[in-house]
Amino acid sequence: MSEIELGETVALPMRPYARLLTMLGDQLISSGRIALVELIKNSYDADAPWVRVMFKGIADRANQTIVIEDSGLGMSEDVITQQWLNPASPSKWLKKIQGKGKTPSGRHMQGEKGIGRFAILKLARKITIVTRAKALDYEMVLDYDFSEYGDDFNRATDTFLDDLRVKVKKRRPEVFVQGRTVNIGKCSIDAPEYGTQISLSNLKSIWTESRIDEVGHDIAYLQPVFSPPLEDVVSYDDPAKGFHVSFYRDGVELNIEGEYLKDLRTLLEESSVVRVTNGRYDADRKEFSYCQDDRMNKVLSLYDERIKGTYLWKRRDGKDGALDAWTPSCGSFGFQFYIFDFSSSSEGKYALDKKNKEIIKRHRIYLYRDGIRVYPYGEETDDWLSIDVMRGTISAGMFLSNAQIVGCVDITQKENPHLRDKTNREGLIEEGDAKKDFVFCLQLFLSYIKNEAFKVYIDSTKEKRVVAAKAKREIEQKIGEARQAILDGSKNKAQKALADIASLYKTESEHINRRLQTTESLAGVGMSVETASHDLMSMMSKVMINLDGLLRNLMAGSPLERNSLIDELNRMSGQLSFVERQMRDIQLLFVSSKQRRRLIEVKPIVEKVASIYSRLLKKRGISFVLSEPRNSSPLKAKTTDAVLLQLLINLFDNAAYWLSVVAAKDKRIEVFLDGDNCRLIFSDNGPGVKKEDRDYIFEPFWSGKGEDGRGLGLYIARQLLERHDYAIDLGETRSECRLKGANFVVSFVGKSN
Repeated sequence: MSEIELGETVALPMRPYARLLTMLGDQLISSGRIALVELIKNSYDADAPWVRVMFKGIADRANQTIVIEDSGLGMSEDVITQQWLNPASPSKWLKKIQGKGKTPSGRHMQGEKGIGRFAILKLARKITIVTRAKALDYEMVLDYDFSEYGDDFNRATDTFLDDLRVKVKKRRPEVFVQGRTVNIGKCSIDAPEYGTQISLSNLKSIWTESRIDEVGHDIAYLQPVFSPPLEDVVSYDDPAKGFHVSFYRDGVELNIEGEYLKDLRTLLEESSVVRVTNGRYDADRKEFSYCQDDRMNKVLSLYDERIKGTYLWKRRDGKDGALDAWTPSCGSFGFQFYIFDFSSSSEGKYALDKKNKEIIKRHRIYLYRDGIRVYPYGEETDDWLSIDVMRGTISAGMFLSNAQIVGCVDITQKENPHLRDKTNREGLIEEGDAKKDFVFCLQLFLSYIKNEAFKVYIDSTKEKRVVAAKAKREIEQKIGEARQAILDGSKNKAQKALADIASLYKTESEHINRRLQTTESLAGVGMSVETASHDLMSMMSKVMINLDGLLRNLMAGSPLERNSLIDELNRMSGQLSFVERQMRDIQLLFVSSKQRRRLIEVKPIVEKVASIYSRLLKKRGISFVLSEPRNSSPLKAKTTDAVLLQLLINLFDNAAYWLSVVAAKDKRIEVFLDGDNCRLIFSDNGPGVKKEDRDYIFEPFWSGKGEDGRGLGLYIARQLLERHDYAIDLGETRSECRLKGANFVVSFVGKSN
């Protein structure tokens, strides 16, 4: 460029150096985890029903690769050349301010700055993108290779941003072709002829198994953690029905959500001492509305005396009542909070063991915008509402702790335009008063909950302990009074003391019965473990024998043929899968895995228990038949997996025993599912129930097996069913007695119906 003449004014272009890419991608985006999340958000904005993230060559750290593939709408040549390759394109931002910030399926677009695409530069030095737009007959290929410039473009001191080149090719489809199938979990599905595939190599950092698990958990929380999992078939072709992200490590799918989130959801519903659900702050009315502990909605004004009575309000209000005219500028938002008691004095269902405390502590208060998470809010180490800060600087006793709250706050682009993401996608912009007002509103509400609902729980817990101690003393005192009255020969005093003892006994008996129900619920676990343990030990022994053989060959230096090794590893994988399946079924019976009542189809549970008993039945020569009337409705019951499992385990166990003591060749168990009449008939062709025993078989500790019997199975089965308003009885009519032996009829029609 020529030198500027003295007194001359010229207009010069801004030419950033290539190392700006490092600042925008590598340094602005804090971690590879966040970078991957950004790429997955791009797939979300592209209306992808599913995304697959595949980590390959994990053991070979020098040659690890990552492939991200989605079934989104893909990119055309115009989108590539005019938007993707032009960072900070205003296309999404313009759509949002014009009120068109939704995808064709109705999703709210997450991106707007165009910075997220630099996430790929945080992850790798070499990138290949293959994309095909819907309804077009070609696909685009982009090749980035900036490795020659050094990790931070430190070998490109004289290279400007516009000197960099990305190779772009337009070709006939080779990746996104007709008839293509992909594996998601155990399903092989038809993939569309469009989408985007990003291949990352020459990675900037090493991806260990634990690091992959961490990013997997991040994605598990990308959508609200409180939403129940889809129990029906997941739709992989309709973006309006969900967004499914699957992770693979060297071809093996990772169970990202697994039992972990199921355990969390159970704890939220069963063990939280205060539940605030369906919450909403209305900016126009300046009031909070919410449902507390599943009871009717409550409405609380922002200027309610109980809010104004909190320390936070008084500290910020000063002496002039300035907050009485305060109007938060954050907009309306939704919320829900689950609060736990971590104290050692918590009792019953509120008592938390170490494992459950760890599950809860891994979550904080999440923030979601239009159903997609705003990071890093909700991380275990995050305290974006300054809850723990206030406990440390003001008073621990005045505030709930961050660890004992699991929450979710929902904002929208429409109602909260001033609550915007930072450019690095980590947190909200500190702009104006919007974020400060937003945080303060939440702090006020949680302070109110601490002073009101949580205080009621604490006070009632203390009162229960006092009452229990008092009841014990009263019983001891009344017994002493009755004993003394008898010694004194005072009939009236003795009668009064005995009446008082009877009343106290009744109260204590009701408490003991409630605890007995919990004990009974655990009784089926031992029987299930006892039944399955032989299969599990047998299968594990086979795995150990095969593994020892492989190790001996390796230590001896014996050559291993590749295909033989693969076959052997596949065999062991199948054996371990069997063990994992069996343990997962057994785990449903444990208290830590208890579920809420829901409408359950009975047939899969019957098949599951039959699978547990399959080895035993085969050994004893017993055949099993599961039948249903033709064109009958599926049999369903509103209960829990644990109740059905314990019921069926007891019935199978009894039938297997009695069939083993008969000499008949044709030994059979039949389960008949009558969905139209809401009943299950469990039959065997064993010796049946003796006439004189029919009145006693459901009584506790009665057994016809002699020393082999415990006398609890059928009693517990009836108790569990009765708690759910169902019943079990012996078959009476011809239609109920399908085989000549024992016939049990389980009715799933509520007694109150």
